[in-house]
Amino acid sequence: MDRLGDIRLFVEAAHSGGISAAGRRLGLTPAAASARLAKLEAALAARLFERTTRQLRLTEEGRLYLRHATQALQALDDAEAALAAGRNVVSGKIRISTTSDFGRNLLMGWLDAFNALHPEVTFALSLADSVSNLLQDDIDMAIRFGAPREDCSLVARRLATNRRVLVASPEYLARHGTPASPADLARFDCIVLVIASGPLNEWRFVRGAQTESYTVPLDTSRETNDGAVTRTWALSGHGIVLKSLWDIDAELRAGSLQVVLPEWRYAADSPITALFHRNRYRPARVQALLEFLVERFAQAEAAWADLPMLGAQAPTGRGQTGEAAARSGNREPL
Repeated sequence: MDRLGDIRLFVEAAHSGGISAAGRRLGLTPAAASARLAKLEAALAARLFERTTRQLRLTEEGRLYLRHATQALQALDDAEAALAAGRNVVSGKIRISTTSDFGRNLLMGWLDAFNALHPEVTFALSLADSVSNLLQDDIDMAIRFGAPREDCSLVARRLATNRRVLVASPEYLARHGTPASPADLARFDCIVLVIASGPLNEWRFVRGAQTESYTVPLDTSRETNDGAVTRTWALSGHGIVLKSLWDIDAELRAGSLQVVLPEWRYAADSPITALFHRNRYRPARVQALLEFLVERFAQAEAAWADLPMLGAQAPTGRGQTGEAAARSGNREPL
């Protein structure tokens, strides 16, 4: 228990930036707090802080130890709270990572709705179109578009299907016309999303027994590594872009974006998955959020039946929601 108290003191000092302030929060004098941190460093045979008269700065070893110590203390606090209440307590902070466009356009609103049900929960939301390292970034849940990479340390829960469509603004289509087939896209400006494994400029479509592909020429297209930018460019009339329905549901309903080639279906639809650490304790708040999101995804998919502009693109059926080990994929999840 002495070691546990020393670890709590270390975490408090790292977060507050001072040993004296951390000691006061735990009822210790500055001298006692300093001595206990020195004892912890001696036991670990590592210097955790660089100390100056004005600043307390974590060493590289200190940053590593802080990440694991914070996770361990959070798990202990969750367990104690659950035992004390005699039930699963939905409270505390959930750290989530997802893509920029989905996070801004749908997930933020869903998190607000979840907060209305569980006001004791707070969020740390990381938005990036690159793949997060769940352990390194201290993420509780990552929501990713695409098949997850093979990783025995992760567990994946399928949430929905990622339906993608070609869209453009009505103004752009009024100026340039509408493509009649995938091959006809060569006459139009296109916008390309670039991920860590390369640009997503290979577009393949099916219509009945027909299959057609179009490779967007990068030298004449707009490209970016931010999904939100591709959406903004399309809204501003800069061309045609391949977007997930999850990112543009509101724009389709408002008419600010229109589906192009609705009779052709994008052939590389992929799952949306929630990724978790395999061996890390999953607190009640994370499990409650997962169940909430499964329901919200299902409701949103059902509502797409009300979008006649999707034509043959409308989703059919629900994706599996069973939890399974993360499957291998040739591309990183988006």
